[in-house]
Amino acid sequence: MEREILDTKRKALKINLNEQIYGTFAEIGAGQEVARNFFTAGAASGTVAKTMSAYDMTFSDAIYGAEASGRYVSQNRLLRMLDHEFGLLNERLLGEKYDNRTFFAFADTVTTLNFKRTNEPHGWVGIRFQNEPGGLANEIFFHVRLLDTDVNMQQRVLGIIGVNLVYAAFYHHDEPKVMIESLADNLTVGSVEIDLISVKGPAFGEVNNTLLNLYLIMKDFSAAAIFDADGHPRQAKDLLYKKDIMILRTKYGQKSNPNFNLFNKATEQFTRTNNVESGNLSVMIEVLLTNVLTNEQETPDDIDLETVAKRAEAMCKTGNLVIVSNFTRHNRLAKYLGRCKPKSVGISTNINNLKFVFNSKNFGENYSSQLLSYVSDMFTQNVKLFAYPFMDKKTNTVISTENMPVTDDAKPLFEFLLINGYITDIKDYSEEDVKTA
Repeated sequence: MEREILDTKRKALKINLNEQIYGTFAEIGAGQEVARNFFTAGAASGTVAKTMSAYDMTFSDAIYGAEASGRYVSQNRLLRMLDHEFGLLNERLLGEKYDNRTFFAFADTVTTLNFKRTNEPHGWVGIRFQNEPGGLANEIFFHVRLLDTDVNMQQRVLGIIGVNLVYAAFYHHDEPKVMIESLADNLTVGSVEIDLISVKGPAFGEVNNTLLNLYLIMKDFSAAAIFDADGHPRQAKDLLYKKDIMILRTKYGQKSNPNFNLFNKATEQFTRTNNVESGNLSVMIEVLLTNVLTNEQETPDDIDLETVAKRAEAMCKTGNLVIVSNFTRHNRLAKYLGRCKPKSVGISTNINNLKFVFNSKNFGENYSSQLLSYVSDMFTQNVKLFAYPFMDKKTNTVISTENMPVTDDAKPLFEFLLINGYITDIKDYSEEDVKTA
């Protein structure tokens, strides 16, 4: 049965008319757009205990504490806001009047487009709530990128997505997929990206945060999800800003573990050739949702997200960062990482991937344009490719960049990339490594 999608005003009004739902709104950075929706819907006194917006840093620090990192649009700031506001609800709203209430604290900390249009509009949005009177707290928070090029539109989007979150918390928390899908209700395609979500609490006892973040990818909320070595979802820029990043690409359906001997060789080369400073290296394993060796795209129905989640969790246990993506080409991965402003990037790849790209027979018309676009996206981001050798079992020959077949129309560009060190072979490998690569 198809889900009924209420418009933003009807969602806000339904919440306002629910005598159990009661809480506060704390918003910093884009006006008080979420609270405004509840006020204009009518009957807000039944829902809103308090609204506030501590824009001045001195006021904000006095209320929520100073941020040691100096970053106020951050996950840590959001969680401090939720801690403080939800704590006040339970501290101050006591007595028979509130016995039948389910409290909530909504918070967001956001930066919209500045006057000179030089910043990246984004923010953190979250809610802490009870799903029954007097119950333990539950929590939902996520990171958004605001993609509209107009500040007023960004504020409007934030207001809508905030109402969607409050509504989802109370009416969809028992259906995680519906909860995620509903966050985009009444929003135009391309206005926002949600690239991280996290839930916890008794209402989400059986919910796997890894799966939730993979579902964001499948529903086109985001192109990738990143997890730290403990398996927690993380915001890409928080982890990768100004880092030297080395990545190993793997397929979610890959039955064997990656050849870490070859990957370690690639990492050593990358560290040496890029003069990576001690402590600045971030090693990451990518789990691909699609097959990078063909043009055939797997549909969402073809991909078992639980299998992907298990693969991602297994790779986290190696002690590395993990990124799950649908980047069918290296250049899409490079562009994504470029948003994080890393110092440098190394990508280890099977030689078969390069053989596919530099063979015009695998593409239709305008191959030259496609290849130039690939190279431009790829290598303007301070990226180097490290190619795994491959044993051709028919000829018993090791295939490397020196003898890899390349069509004539791609050969000059391929040689340019080799000569200038953008593509290089993994060196000093053993014969056994090549057989298992």
